[in-house]
Amino acid sequence: MSDLSSSTPVGEASFGDYVALFKPRVMSLVVFTAFVGLVVAPVSVHPMVAFSSILFIAIGAGASGALNMWWDADIDNVMKRTQTRPIPSGRVQPGEALQLGMWLSVISVIMLGLAANIAAAALLAFTIFFYAVVYTMWLKRWTPQNIVIGGAAGAFPPMVGWVAATGSVSLEAVLMFALIFFWTPPHFWALALFVKTDYAKAGVPMLTVTHGRKETRKQILIYSLVLAPIAVGLGFTSIGGPFYLAAAVIMNAIFILGGWKIFRRNEEVTEADEHAAERKFFKFTIFYLFLHFTALLVEKGLAAYGLGGWA
Repeated sequence: MSDLSSSTPVGEASFGDYVALFKPRVMSLVVFTAFVGLVVAPVSVHPMVAFSSILFIAIGAGASGALNMWWDADIDNVMKRTQTRPIPSGRVQPGEALQLGMWLSVISVIMLGLAANIAAAALLAFTIFFYAVVYTMWLKRWTPQNIVIGGAAGAFPPMVGWVAATGSVSLEAVLMFALIFFWTPPHFWALALFVKTDYAKAGVPMLTVTHGRKETRKQILIYSLVLAPIAVGLGFTSIGGPFYLAAAVIMNAIFILGGWKIFRRNEEVTEADEHAAERKFFKFTIFYLFLHFTALLVEKGLAAYGLGGWA
């Protein structure tokens, strides 16, 4: 982490600046997948326990986001798309973000343990540690596999939700984890294909920087092919069913097709259309994940009327 004393002059921080430290767009995905993990679990959870669990998981996610922004302030100050974040813009001091992240991390873990169970609290603590320390402080600046390994941090929330409800891990929780884990690399590599210069300028060893765009395109296709059987396989578990399976088959066919189109493209075409296919694929990956977890919720809802699942 570099000194930011020479960054943009300090302005008065607003409430929105402190909210931005939590990375609300990322946090919304964490909250949604954790909620699905909790709801589809095969146990009845008291509404207050469910609400409290999701609240503290959300706080934990926000805390790890604040710690990430604190440590990455020097990188954010260089990259065009992150220069307006609260710390590099000078509106929030690094120390404030650090204290906020640390305190909220402790509070979220303790309160989740009290609201749900110790296993869920321990898993949340590990998730925060993995994202803030293993990924942010180590992997991100050290290896082009940063997104691959570090993606585990974003894959834990549905497992945390499941454990909050059941107190243990099962095949369904592992597959939900794997779905996000193998989705993460092609999602972020697609982004890296059209913001390569930002990562190179900041010294972040993204795959596009260390191995080039051609290799990145190949890896996107490979991960697309690995992801598909995991996503479809989830449909044959106790939380899957015909609706989810149909959605998964369609979504993964589109995902693989998108990966194949990116693999076949060359730099001349890409520069000519300003990365149109890569941008389209990146946007689709967000919809892809949302739809899979929504389909799991639909199966759970249908089951209440004797229509969902395989029973």
